[in-house]
Amino acid sequence: MKTSRIPGFYKMTVDQRQELIKEMHPFSVQEKEAFFSNSPLTIDTADNMIENVIGTFQLPLGLGLNFLINGKDYVIPMAIEEASVVASASHIARIVRQAGGFTTEATERVMIGQIQVVGCSDFHAAKEAILIEKENIIMAANAAYPSIVARGGGVVDLEVRILNEALDSKYGQMLIVHLYINTVDAMGANIINTMVESVAPLVEEITEAKVYLRILSNYADRSLARAHCVIPTELLETGDFSGEEVRDGVIHAFEFADSDPYRAVTHNKGIMNGIDPVVIATGNDWRAVEAGAHAYAAKSGAYRSMTIWSKDEAGNLVGELELPMAVGTVGGATKVHPLAKMALNILDIKSARELAQVIVAVGLAQNLGALKALVTDGIQKGHMALHSRSVAIAAGATGEMVDIVAKELVETKQIRVGKAIELVEKYTK
Repeated sequence: MKTSRIPGFYKMTVDQRQELIKEMHPFSVQEKEAFFSNSPLTIDTADNMIENVIGTFQLPLGLGLNFLINGKDYVIPMAIEEASVVASASHIARIVRQAGGFTTEATERVMIGQIQVVGCSDFHAAKEAILIEKENIIMAANAAYPSIVARGGGVVDLEVRILNEALDSKYGQMLIVHLYINTVDAMGANIINTMVESVAPLVEEITEAKVYLRILSNYADRSLARAHCVIPTELLETGDFSGEEVRDGVIHAFEFADSDPYRAVTHNKGIMNGIDPVVIATGNDWRAVEAGAHAYAAKSGAYRSMTIWSKDEAGNLVGELELPMAVGTVGGATKVHPLAKMALNILDIKSARELAQVIVAVGLAQNLGALKALVTDGIQKGHMALHSRSVAIAAGATGEMVDIVAKELVETKQIRVGKAIELVEKYTK
């Protein structure tokens, strides 16, 4: 049984959830022992991943459920410390599932390597010289990493730009060479950096100038993923709010974010609440994804909403999200961290392009979850109810007392540590 629709999953114990996932996925005995232990990342492995290791730092790992993307079910691992995110994404995924699910697509996996050239006697002549030698530079870069070429990737194009040509520029002119590199299923940082470093001497020879930086760009605007959903208003009805009211509220909330950077930052942070946990769980570089996403939100020259919400001629709510998505399924932590390997196993994906599409669908779902809450009961009602357990634990509650204290915090609408401490003292007397 492989389905993302698992009613009552949140009511199960952790042991019951683990057993269900083990039944759904063909883990080996060794994988089960590693994945479901209290410390799947050993100190030895951690010590070989980064420097100055003194221990490991764990995050809760939950499952986003109900996701139907391009007709396929996905159970989505999400590593995050913030309450309500997994529940919110799963709730919206169930609504979208009833509407036919998310549709997604992705461009080819093309990343960018940059080479900075300074000190040209004639920048325009240097640019032309690079373009004349374009094919030789591409061949030299591909020769530096033949294994990626063998897998169908490698440098596919080259462009040259001149920066700071304006007379009033406070910086000197520089020539920037872009290598466009298909990294296939790898995020590709090491591949790209190896290639641009290998051709830097050739670029210096051609331009008769000095190369300084040669490194990838995390603004992966040629590696885009898109998600789309269409939701009938009857599926949006919430309490005393009609589906039309919710739809219009969501659209107005989007228009607010698209018009005002103060709102856009928080709006987009909510989108990343869905994206980052999947990126982290799969062992990918969430800082690179964050940086690229926020840069893309400002591609018009102003920082705006990452999502677009509108209504179609039938009155349905229509959601869209397009972002750079520089993620991989091979290399890096994806093959080193035991939980990253487990996450990719549970996702049952075939390529980095597929992973990118899943991630943007989660981002779109999480955004709608936040907006739907904001335009109806407010963000605090659901979030603070789920947050109450963390508050109870922070106050010293353990075992069954966590649920007792959390329940009373919600009932009294005093979800704060001070009140929780009073309740812990009360129930331990």
